[in-house]
Amino acid sequence: MTPHHMHFTAITDATKSPAIRQAAGPVAVIIAEDDAALAETIAHHQKAGFRTVILVAPTDLIIPESIPQNVIRIDHPTRGPGLTQTIVNAIIPALPDKTWVFYGCNAEFLFYPFAETRSIGEMLAFHAEERRFGMLTYVVDVYAGDLKSAPNAVSLDDAMLDRSGYYALARKTPDGTAIDRQLDFFGGLRWRFEEHIPQDRRRIDRIALVRCEKGLTLRDDHTWSIEEHNTYACPWHHNLTAAIVSFRTAKALKTNPASRYEIDTFRWHNSTAFEWHSRQLLDLGLMEPGQWF
Repeated sequence: MTPHHMHFTAITDATKSPAIRQAAGPVAVIIAEDDAALAETIAHHQKAGFRTVILVAPTDLIIPESIPQNVIRIDHPTRGPGLTQTIVNAIIPALPDKTWVFYGCNAEFLFYPFAETRSIGEMLAFHAEERRFGMLTYVVDVYAGDLKSAPNAVSLDDAMLDRSGYYALARKTPDGTAIDRQLDFFGGLRWRFEEHIPQDRRRIDRIALVRCEKGLTLRDDHTWSIEEHNTYACPWHHNLTAAIVSFRTAKALKTNPASRYEIDTFRWHNSTAFEWHSRQLLDLGLMEPGQWF
């Protein structure tokens, strides 16, 4: 017998249902582009303490039987321009007001300071006490060390990351004025293999954790319609930040015909094994504990 998930064949039906209208937060929205590390992605976020997990997947994607029954599945296309925004902007207004929500894809794993001993709910409660309703997350590219044994570049047992090569530039308005407390961050595979990445897809900053409120929408460039949500910190001190450890860029570079045959390895002199621990990301400066201890 395969487990019966709550399954919606249309996003409009899902967003009218009590399952989403009364969802317990924090909520994780996992957008499945394929089946790579899908069960592991869901298990990781459930273990972190997300009380509701919503899986959005194409109709033809067969999900592993090991996925827990309490996952809500919604059929919807997930690969193509603007689809992430369509999905997120349909779900957010349907969730209870002030619910914290995370969005990411399969083979992306959220890490935050002290993740091994503190739940996502504890961290978000502290962040909200500081009157912060969005959280900056850096997308940290990970990749299989040996692409012969992992041709799609996804290997949880042999994951590597870049220990340096990250930088930030001031984010500017169209007329060239610097925007207060907003930066564009770069690095990882999108920086090293930039000839294969369109210019508007090279940033590695994403505000992947936000608190739902009326009128909040995700824009095409992955920033939010409420500008304060896009800031890395409040005006008076450093705030918590988190990291999304993501195989997604590596997977795209190894599965897209244009780049597939040009890349033999993602390893370089600054590659190091990923230890699957928040301490390593803190030590590398890829997230910030702020005032939380």
